[in-house]
Amino acid sequence: MRDRTEQEANIALLIDADNASPEHLDEVLLVLGELGTINIRRAYGNWEKASLKGWSALSSSHSIIQMQQRDVVKGKSATDMKMTIDAMDLLYRGNVDGFGIMSSDSDFLPLAQRIREDGLQVYGFGTAKTPLSFQQACSRFYDVGALALDDDGQLEQPVLAKGQRPVDPELLQVLGSAYKASKRDEEGYTSLSELGQRAKAVSSFAARNFGYTRLSDLIKAVPNFEVKGGEDGTLLVKRLR
Repeated sequence: MRDRTEQEANIALLIDADNASPEHLDEVLLVLGELGTINIRRAYGNWEKASLKGWSALSSSHSIIQMQQRDVVKGKSATDMKMTIDAMDLLYRGNVDGFGIMSSDSDFLPLAQRIREDGLQVYGFGTAKTPLSFQQACSRFYDVGALALDDDGQLEQPVLAKGQRPVDPELLQVLGSAYKASKRDEEGYTSLSELGQRAKAVSSFAARNFGYTRLSDLIKAVPNFEVKGGEDGTLLVKRLR
């Protein structure tokens, strides 16, 4: 039903407007746009609230449909339930290849798990304080705070090497574990693609979280690893320390 290999992936972006900042929308659209075509764009919340004014201003310019959900009980939002129901409807229609969930709410953990059970990708976008359980449930999770755009509208790429910025301990742990699990040649090199697959298998790892568009650029910036070209044109990686 979802065999559309010759076409770009059809991505559905579902936004928890009550729990996500509109300030990061451009970065989210940029990342998802590189993964497929964002044909479905919906933002959920009680649009009668003044707190959603920022999202209202962006809805028209970014072709985002406002999905209204009034608060059933005072002080308690029903947005999560409405968003989950719509996501399941889209899943069963079989026309979506991947979901982007913009929220820092751990309530979407079961939804992410259920979507992945059907073999679809789930791209989570939230703050660094997003519960780890939800981050790990996503195929990839992106810290919106790390997705900064430069003056030209491109994602900034911070330098990790040469002491200009400390190497993230969590990054080294993920890459180190992925390297140990990868098949290596007699010189200790493994393919970059396998390293990336291993990293994604054990965590919600994404190069974007560290400011890099491609995994190869990230690895090259980490002094703990060496990258070289293989005879067949593939990139090989070796851990130095």
